[in-house]
Amino acid sequence: MRKVILLLVLLCFTANTRGKLQSPPAKPALTSCRSPEKETFTCWWKPGSDGGLPTTHALYYRKESSETVYECPDYHTAGENSCFFNKNDTSIWVNYNITVVASNALGRAFSDPVEIDVVYIVKPHPPEQVTVTVMEDKGWPFLRLSWQPPHKADTRSGWITLIYELRVKLEEEMDWEMHLAGQQKMFNIFSLRSGGKYVVEVRCKPDHGFWSEWSSTSYIKVPDCKTSTTDYVWCNTS
Repeated sequence: MRKVILLLVLLCFTANTRGKLQSPPAKPALTSCRSPEKETFTCWWKPGSDGGLPTTHALYYRKESSETVYECPDYHTAGENSCFFNKNDTSIWVNYNITVVASNALGRAFSDPVEIDVVYIVKPHPPEQVTVTVMEDKGWPFLRLSWQPPHKADTRSGWITLIYELRVKLEEEMDWEMHLAGQQKMFNIFSLRSGGKYVVEVRCKPDHGFWSEWSSTSYIKVPDCKTSTTDYVWCNTS
């Protein structure tokens, strides 16, 4: 009986081994390239199958009007399957032609090449230091929002220009009310519900590029307000 069991185990092992054929790696795919501030950028890729063998990946790039091919300067800063370009390796208004190569003992596979210009791949970090304050206008409360640009974005020199959008809603509701604030870093919201608890978030976008993620959520409660027979507004702020 033991011999029969051992034979069955051996047959199963042999079948599994035959099923794991080794091959060259599958084609990797460049998934995205993004810059947070138009001074550095990162590209990420998704590996294909390794063909059952140890496989390495390398990113190569060439700038327009140049035949020189360079390898990724930094595979570590941005994490696994990524290439980080610091300020010395980043140029704007210049197209980069980028390819990822997967290699193992049986061969190589090339990703589809991607062309980028750093100006058009900027996705900034969210705005910072978002504050929300209850103010009053003729006795009626309104919200005053203020924020600062992400600290890595050099907006003071004009190197990058950001516009801002904010969204607000009552905490218990699903739908957001959207407001475009332009380049200003302060915005007032009126027509509030007395006693309501509001949720506020802000995001930013460069001239060319993508919206940032939303900022950390801010919460604020509007005082309970009542109107007397003489149209005097009284708000309970306790």
